[in-house]
Amino acid sequence: MVTESANVSAGYTSRLKDLTRTLSDLPPGPMRLQKETSNLFRTRDTNPHHALDVSAFSHVLNIDREQNTIEVEGMTTYADVISESLQVGLMPKVVPQLKSITVGGAISGIGIESSSFRYGLPHESVLEVDVLLASGDVVTCTPNNAHKDLFFGIANSYGTLGYILRLKLEAIPVKPYVQLTHLKFDNSEAFFAALDKWSGQDIDFLDGCVLQRHQHFLTIGRFVDEAPYLSDYTFLDIYYQSIPVRSEDYLTTSDYLWRWDTDWFWCSKNLYIQSKPLRRLLGRKRLNSTTYQKIMRWNSRVGLTRRLNRMAFIHTESVIQDVDIPTDKAAEFLDFLHDKIGILPIWVCPVRVHNNKQSFPLFPMATDLSYINFGFWDVVRTRRQKPRGHFNRMIENKVTNFGGIKSLYSDVFFSHRAFWKAYNGPVYRELKTRYDPSGLLKDLYEKCVLRQ
Repeated sequence: MVTESANVSAGYTSRLKDLTRTLSDLPPGPMRLQKETSNLFRTRDTNPHHALDVSAFSHVLNIDREQNTIEVEGMTTYADVISESLQVGLMPKVVPQLKSITVGGAISGIGIESSSFRYGLPHESVLEVDVLLASGDVVTCTPNNAHKDLFFGIANSYGTLGYILRLKLEAIPVKPYVQLTHLKFDNSEAFFAALDKWSGQDIDFLDGCVLQRHQHFLTIGRFVDEAPYLSDYTFLDIYYQSIPVRSEDYLTTSDYLWRWDTDWFWCSKNLYIQSKPLRRLLGRKRLNSTTYQKIMRWNSRVGLTRRLNRMAFIHTESVIQDVDIPTDKAAEFLDFLHDKIGILPIWVCPVRVHNNKQSFPLFPMATDLSYINFGFWDVVRTRRQKPRGHFNRMIENKVTNFGGIKSLYSDVFFSHRAFWKAYNGPVYRELKTRYDPSGLLKDLYEKCVLRQ
């Protein structure tokens, strides 16, 4: 049952009824979502007999050009949202970088993109959300109703309090094209100072990348009505490789939003998919994050690269992390990454809390600080074997010492005490007691750290 009336489509109501029947057929016990794709980068044990299929909740329900809102179901990918919303000149305030990310996933997990300097993280532009509880009830949550604690607590809960079925998002008007300006900096202090400065300017997008230790690029994006030319980074040309050689560029708004998806930022290099002959062989439609995820998960199952590394006497550790560091510590954190981790390139994205009157307790960020998000995704290779999680633990310690916070979509090694100190254990336990008193959904620590 839905505890509050909502102006929803007949199709959504019908899917809710079907879901209720499906729930009655599930065996008693713990429950999880059944998903064909996932942007989680950690393995876990699963029990398919207790999986709930909510893939039907993947529709764009309503786009309101007058109110600048978009209503979608939780399993809708941002690619589908953008495909429809751009037709009427709107987009969500923050659109995470990969087409395969679902709207519900970006809210119950944590998303970010180059409009986050202005609008914060994706969960900050949610107006209301329907959440399926483990009991089978569906509650509508808003910032002001009886379920406001769950409205603010659903961000960073990773499905451990309930599953998102429907959301209403704030949207912004867009123009057909985005003009890009790339600025180069040899010095990291000047680079982060420029990021901080431009975060206060009247622009639409802002992010950057560190391609080499003394090669930093800041990219400014502005909506424009006309473009003298258009670049295409969806097939043979690679977006990040264009940044050092162009001071200015133009993309359609759609191509800008998905500029990183074609090559999974730069991670396609690890799959040897940056060679033009192989790109031609794969074809434009296969060059995307969904394809690379499937390859990665296949490799994780069969262990091909593990066997090759063993044969070469190489020890590896996957380091796939997004962390938010206060801006005044950003240059020092980058030095740490260069000196101790050694992963390049690195994506950087400024972010600050959009509305300092709202608090999302499970992903606490200071309202009076600006942050830099660092995204670094690769494998660290060594000749000597290190303890399990050696590099990831170093990163977690540094993030904690600098007053930052990390996303939980990948490997997490925090101790039980450190984890709950970082992610507001007391509030989480209150939410768990109210919305999942029988413990049918996994605890956040169990899911993210123990991989259950």
